Amino acid sequence: MLGSTHGTLTSDLRARVVACGEHPRNAVHDTASATAADGDLDVSGRPLYAPVPDLDRFFRPASVAVVGASDSEGRPNTGITRQLIDWAERVGARLHPVHPTRETVFGLSCVPSVSDLPEQVDLAVLLVADPLPVIGELAGAKVKFAVAFASGYAETGEEGAAAQRRLAAAVERSGLRLLGPNTNLNAFEKFRDDLDGPAIALITQSGHQGRPVFSMQELGVRLSHWAPTGNEADLETADFISYFAERPEVGAIACYVEGLKDGRSFLLAADRAARRGVPVVAVKVGRTEAGARMAASHTGKLTGADQVVDAAMRQFGVVRVDGLDELQDTSALLARARRPLAEGVVVYSISGGTGAHFSDLATAAGLKLPQLCEAKQAELHEWIPEYLSVANPVDNGGHPVGDWRGRKIIDAILADPDVGVLICPITGPFPPMSDKLAQDLVDAAEATDKLVCVVWGSPVGTEAAYRETLLGSSRVATFRTFANCITAVRAYLDHHRFRAGYRSPFDEAPRTPSPSFRKAQALMRPGKQLSEHAAKQLLRAYGIRVPREQLVTSAAAAVRAAGLVGYPVVMKASGTQLAHKTELGLVKVGLTSASQIRDAYRELTDIARYEDVGLDGILVCQMVERGVEMVVGVTQDALFGPTVTVGLGGVLVEVLHDAAVRVPPFGEDQARAMLGELRGRALLDGVRGGPPVDVDALVEVVLRVQRMALELGDELSELDINPLMVLPRGQGAVALDALAVCR
Repeated sequence: MLGSTHGTLTSDLRARVVACGEHPRNAVHDTASATAADGDLDVSGRPLYAPVPDLDRFFRPASVAVVGASDSEGRPNTGITRQLIDWAERVGARLHPVHPTRETVFGLSCVPSVSDLPEQVDLAVLLVADPLPVIGELAGAKVKFAVAFASGYAETGEEGAAAQRRLAAAVERSGLRLLGPNTNLNAFEKFRDDLDGPAIALITQSGHQGRPVFSMQELGVRLSHWAPTGNEADLETADFISYFAERPEVGAIACYVEGLKDGRSFLLAADRAARRGVPVVAVKVGRTEAGARMAASHTGKLTGADQVVDAAMRQFGVVRVDGLDELQDTSALLARARRPLAEGVVVYSISGGTGAHFSDLATAAGLKLPQLCEAKQAELHEWIPEYLSVANPVDNGGHPVGDWRGRKIIDAILADPDVGVLICPITGPFPPMSDKLAQDLVDAAEATDKLVCVVWGSPVGTEAAYRETLLGSSRVATFRTFANCITAVRAYLDHHRFRAGYRSPFDEAPRTPSPSFRKAQALMRPGKQLSEHAAKQLLRAYGIRVPREQLVTSAAAAVRAAGLVGYPVVMKASGTQLAHKTELGLVKVGLTSASQIRDAYRELTDIARYEDVGLDGILVCQMVERGVEMVVGVTQDALFGPTVTVGLGGVLVEVLHDAAVRVPPFGEDQARAMLGELRGRALLDGVRGGPPVDVDALVEVVLRVQRMALELGDELSELDINPLMVLPRGQGAVALDALAVCR
């Protein structure tokens, strides 16, 4: 065991849990404050905590300059200038038009250049085709923030990308912060100020994709901010997540992400939101991205880019959804709902068919639908006919909802301590029955701390029961489809479960190199692939067990080595050009005599000569047979850097591609969660009479490989341990083969 080398395996760390605050939230488990620890670096010199940009003066400036302001009818800048004037008035900001040939714009005094501004401004909005020349002027005027609407940058190809790099470099030199380029007016929209409760803060890289969430204000859902990040030459999605996570009015952050600027920054921001208990819900396009990489290792072929994004988001509690409708409904529920008092879900309907259909979908999605106890069922049968099922789903047959019994039934279900969520699908309006049911649900929701959800199935959406009763309630979560309700409720329960147990992996990430690192560095060969023998020495440096073996260069030496290693043995060619030896016939197993050793040595060297493969020798290895073959490895992701993969190994790696991936740093809980994601997880518990294997040893190998990834991330391009033979419980795990490629 590495013990403190991982900082994850000790029992006192395993026992640490995070206490949830009451809704909207208390600060939870923020062991690293935003100020004291922001300078901390990990073992590879990367920051461990996300800085929180002070964006107050961006969203609520005291003064604004509009560079390129216009009031000429028919000009695009005129409409933008008019909208900015209205926005400045709403937020109480002084607005100064800037234009070289105008004395006034919409009756406001206009100055010819930034240097002529009458005061230092907080925000400059650049309505110019090329913002680059203006950046220096803004720096001289000590402007804090700028917005560039101009397009024609990285979205247009390499020439535009080069122009964006020049703009980003100028912004970095200037000291100001830039939103854009290729952004829009979404940050300056008119938000409703008559809505109460926790708000959604919205981040989008495409303005139109945020419209559905913004429109939720008309359904009574509060929005507080909209950050249209555009091409992210400077300010990026991560900056706004960090900022919004610290805003007391923000109950959830909704994101539409086309591409992440920097994976590490995104994870640090997600970590800050997780520390603060603020849910982040994201649509991340690109699920169909091929993500194929040319790689020597099996590990490098197991995961595509989107799989890494998906795992990284899940690792830090970001709720990933597919559609904008899911983004609306899930973020609204997470922003407004109190933490669950129990995880049990009860489906209540006026139709047995509706209840059964919804329950099937909910169960398939992983929601827990507990059977109500006999006493609770007997209580419900006081108001519901005996021939109807009330075990869960609860079918009331219809008539009880039309009188005093309806509210009694709802209250009785919510009183069950195992029930945390009540879902009532109303497939269509059926006045007055549906009107009375909607009102009873709203009244019951006001009287409980438990979540009450309604699915209003009518495609019309103009019914009073929906528009007035349900949408008029801040306590009932109302959906239009079964699927969106199930997605949102599952995300709600998952988020609070995640929040209750969240320990930031950055708190426990190593700050200084281990003794293993110093041993490993001496083995690295920049730009080269290591031989199997050298790769196994690398594993030994990090305490990963390998078989007894010797590297030999003659048949006689091979015979002596076999005697020392112990029969039966495996013989393998070892060389820096060998990625997959089995395909070339360069592995011999089950050798039990000196004559077999000599014959095998001759055959292996002959094949290597024929295939023109350079060898550093022949490995004579201990034969390890009984166990489950796994693969554990490291690959480099273009966005997140080193990633760690674990999956079924041996020949199954090529057939099943059954693997899970994480981005370091992560702890023991995530290593075990990786195993839980494998379709073949049951193999580790023993199948068909086989013994359960040493899962603890497998987890330990994953964590040691993670340490390698953290410490050697700049030097290790790929690592592939395949197979890692996981032996029966208590006997450990042995790396039978290894491939390592240096950067």
